[in-house]
Order: sequence, then C-alpha cells, then structure tokens
Amino acid sequence: MKVKMNVQTAYHGDLLRAGKEYEIDEETAKRWIASRLAERVQENSEDE
Repeated sequence: MKVKMNVQTAYHGDLLRAGKEYEIDEETAKRWIASRLAERVQENSEDE
C-alpha cells in the first residue's frame, strides 16, 4: 500500500521522511494511518 508520511520515522533501517510517499506492507500501513503517522495515497492505474 502506498502512503504519504505525516512524520519522519525509521522503518526496517530506512529513514522515511515526512511529506514523501513510500510503498509499505498493508498491515503496517493500516496501523500508521490509524495512528495518523501517514495518509493513504490513491494509486492511479495509469502509473502501473
């Protein structure tokens, strides 16, 4: 699932910066969205 980070955090040894978009596994992404750490990004099928 693609998310846009609201905060900066470290995840699996990588630094994820606020305001940038990342591909994260769905379970983790749902927790982050519920905790307001990130927002879900609507993925366009044109880009895939």
